[in-house]
Amino acid sequence: MGGGEVRIAACMTEVFVKHIALFAATAAAALSLAGCGDQSAGGGAGGARDQIRAVGSSTVYPFATAVAELFVQGNPGMKSPIIESTGTGGGMKLFCQGVGAQYPDIENASRRIKKSEFEDCQKNGVKDIIEVQVGVDGLAFAEAKNGPGLKLTPKIVYEALAANPYGKGANKAQTWKDVDPSLPPIAISVFGPPSTSGTRDSLAELILEKGCQSDPAMKALKEKNEDEYKATCTRVREDGKYVDSGENDNLIVQKLGANPNAIGIFGYSFLEENKDTLKDVSINGVEATYETVSTGKYPGARPLYIYVKKAHMQAIPGLQAYLNAFAANWNPDGVLTKRGMVAAPDDVRKASAETVKSLAVLDGSQLK
Repeated sequence: MGGGEVRIAACMTEVFVKHIALFAATAAAALSLAGCGDQSAGGGAGGARDQIRAVGSSTVYPFATAVAELFVQGNPGMKSPIIESTGTGGGMKLFCQGVGAQYPDIENASRRIKKSEFEDCQKNGVKDIIEVQVGVDGLAFAEAKNGPGLKLTPKIVYEALAANPYGKGANKAQTWKDVDPSLPPIAISVFGPPSTSGTRDSLAELILEKGCQSDPAMKALKEKNEDEYKATCTRVREDGKYVDSGENDNLIVQKLGANPNAIGIFGYSFLEENKDTLKDVSINGVEATYETVSTGKYPGARPLYIYVKKAHMQAIPGLQAYLNAFAANWNPDGVLTKRGMVAAPDDVRKASAETVKSLAVLDGSQLK
């Protein structure tokens, strides 16, 4: 082989090697993208879905669906978000299962995320969570228009509903008069939220615990044995006096119409929407109104939240626009307040709007 032929062969070999290297690099990149795709569908950023998905609170549900309507109106061609009413607790379990297309983008919550839930999220790779308070709500007690006109306190509610009042044995009270002599001899009958609901958590924290703590021994028990305290102060009786009515708050409204002596427990917005058939049952002499809930005077006032996975913000089309739609309509004269939500105080709305803009994540250090 002559010198020229050797040089040609060497050049051909060099070109061949370069092609092989290029092919290898392309194949590696393809594999890398495939890996990202797998991660996206499973444990990654959730890019294989073109529709927002939210789960969680039945109380936040009507407001989330209202925002979904506004989102579609403002973003022609975008699919309407899927909003599921699973209860706050049930929604947290779904939300915290992982990052990716098969997991929800948003958790609607009628209470703040618990420390244990935050830790479950972290353990499953849901590292960056955006917390936005979208408004305020009241844990309303209501009866039919032709109801008996009960007036309650946290102490009365606790003694009527607790499974084991003050740890002194099973609850034997059958009528409201058995609990407090000032009340009528009407059978205790309460339709309320299930254990998966944030409304049930609010009932426990804002009303039952407050009533339970009327006994100084219970405060001492909390310091001594937190688990026993929780069981004593928040576990609800299961003998039919308290009826778990699921996540459909409208069902409770219907049941009150058929049971005028019964009481229903649900979010303030459902009381507001059904003022033609329901009336408020005051707590500590304070009725649930827009003013008493917004100022915190009402004992059952509570914040409403949405939680968003930051890893999904770029991967799920329209997610930022959906958050913007929330922020644009939670003012006192906004669409959401016209739907029954109570606007949060000015400073809270300002901070929430900044969070929507900056997408700052929750560090979890303040959670309980």
